Amino acid sequence: MSIPSAAPGPASKAAPGAVRDRQFAAPLAFAVFALADIALFGISARGNATFGFTPEFAKVTIPDLTLPAAVTCFICGALTFVLAAFRVLDRWRRTITGLVLLLFVVSLLAWSDGGQSIPFNVVNLLSGTLSDSIPIMLGALTGVICSTSGVINIAIEGQLLLGAFCAAVATSATGSLWLGLLCGALAGSLVGAGLAVFAIAYKVDQIVLGVVLNTLVLGLTGYLYNAIMVPYGNTLNSPATFNPVKIPLLGDIPIIGPVFFDATVFLYITYLLLAGVHFGLGRTRWGLQTRAIGEHPVAAGTVGIRVLPLRYRNVIVSGLIAGIGGAYFTIGSVGSFGQNMSSGEGYIALAAMIFGRYTPVGAVLAALLFGFTTQLQSVMSSINVPVQSNLLLLAPYVVTICVVAGLVGKVRGPRAEGVPYLGA
Repeated sequence: MSIPSAAPGPASKAAPGAVRDRQFAAPLAFAVFALADIALFGISARGNATFGFTPEFAKVTIPDLTLPAAVTCFICGALTFVLAAFRVLDRWRRTITGLVLLLFVVSLLAWSDGGQSIPFNVVNLLSGTLSDSIPIMLGALTGVICSTSGVINIAIEGQLLLGAFCAAVATSATGSLWLGLLCGALAGSLVGAGLAVFAIAYKVDQIVLGVVLNTLVLGLTGYLYNAIMVPYGNTLNSPATFNPVKIPLLGDIPIIGPVFFDATVFLYITYLLLAGVHFGLGRTRWGLQTRAIGEHPVAAGTVGIRVLPLRYRNVIVSGLIAGIGGAYFTIGSVGSFGQNMSSGEGYIALAAMIFGRYTPVGAVLAALLFGFTTQLQSVMSSINVPVQSNLLLLAPYVVTICVVAGLVGKVRGPRAEGVPYLGA
């Protein structure tokens, strides 16, 4: 979220020492990653690590890759030190950051699978990453549309949770998965309507409002869960789930096919929504007007753009996207509703939006990073890694804190984000 900055002047300029400290902060952080690769993983790694690239029942088989675990960790650490040295030059920031994270993950996987009798299936990890990322990706897209329109949407968590609840009830009561998906989407839009009315019409502080809406939805769904779902679970909390749909030919491509083209309808809907939002914000009249009311609503109003109606429309319609993400929890994955089952993923979606620099593609890629950490801790807990499961569960939230704390660097959101507009 952006905060209006003071007018530039001598006092607002960063001191040379502060600039120098920021310049060396990233290389030092990368050096810590390198030390972890060597001292934490490499020294304690044992045996060989085997990586599998073929899922069950695949038509095309790819041989497993076997690597010495300790040597792999040492090489990853050495390469990370080299990248840290390059980072001092303050070039290729994103590329170097991505490579450092990749090397860290390879080192972690080599250490985890070292000496194990069962190969570590990379395809299962990647496909699980995409599945776990669906609610975060859709929540992040909702946040991008709202923030680009000038409205801070902290209520994504509530939209996900209410979407999950309504999808479960509607599907259980009617037996129709598509009707459940529609009800979940409308539930997200309903929360968006509440956000729009109080934030736009009544000028309520948008951050406080979002937290209040999340608390309201959490309390409401918790009460209804105990009041109607527990005693009538067989009729109101036993929804069917969408089965995976394999796209012919594409689904048989080695590695890529099982990950991207053999999934539930939710992933394909995410593809379409990502393409639509990216094209819409960047190449259409609606996108131009939306960016205008998020950057300078007063100027937009003077050229005939109806700022408030467009903000209403964007916030309410974007709630449909978050509602679909919430429906995934119940009718796309688990098959039942549980209290607070969104587990903070709405807030993670906000972090992904910031990490992705308020762009649809960037937000989705950042969401995949968070989904990867979630799936990674799940896989690692199943292969008897000598780390307590409670610590592994913290991984997605630790990554979120690191991102929000400044790993992403300086990010400027839309200038009018969170600023009430007093015109029509």
